[in-house]
Amino acid sequence: MVERVIAACDGAAKGNPGPAGWAYVVADAAGVPQRWQAGALGHSTNNVGELTALQRLLAATDPAVPLEVRLDSTYTRDSVTKWLKGWKRNGWKTAAGKPVANQELIQAIDALLEGRDVVFVYVPAHQVDGDPLNAIADKAASDAARTQKDAAGTAADLPEPDPAATPKVRSTRSAAAAATGGAAKRTSSGGSRTLAARFPGTCPCSRPYAKGDKITKVGGSWGHPECAAAHA
Repeated sequence: MVERVIAACDGAAKGNPGPAGWAYVVADAAGVPQRWQAGALGHSTNNVGELTALQRLLAATDPAVPLEVRLDSTYTRDSVTKWLKGWKRNGWKTAAGKPVANQELIQAIDALLEGRDVVFVYVPAHQVDGDPLNAIADKAASDAARTQKDAAGTAADLPEPDPAATPKVRSTRSAAAAATGGAAKRTSSGGSRTLAARFPGTCPCSRPYAKGDKITKVGGSWGHPECAAAHA
């Protein structure tokens, strides 16, 4: 019986959109890192970085070997495990009849998944006791986005993850307001209103937004406007 290989992938965008990058790290069945790769994407979005990381990981691993993919992007996970069949059935249109965002990347991932044994495991990002493979991929993707340089290596030269910040304790009122979206102020009106966040928070794509950033409804939460289309 062939043991399942464990890997992690991640994307980054400094500004979202902004200078972007992707990265993956491949470990053995025990979770010990063996090799990694990262690449620059120029000016792009975080979602493109996340999808590119998965596409590159799948292309760089043996399709005959079972694979566990750890990732901190619910957008990427849900694209391939929840929404993909519906998009294909609808001619690559969302439930609202709009073209699926990042369609070419998702189609490439779909082709690479054909006939493979791949499981996806969501891991929260930037946690003090978080997943070590995710932390490595996150660091490599962030470095690629910042420097706009490709990189690769083995276990001997793994990117050193930045220490995760210990979360600050917020008041009950502030935490509840941020969680419900009541901590935002209106900056525009219309069918899909955009707000300026009064408190920092986390988008359903798992990436944070800062106080003052533009946010909108993403599913049942608040998040990046560019992530809203995936939930349409």
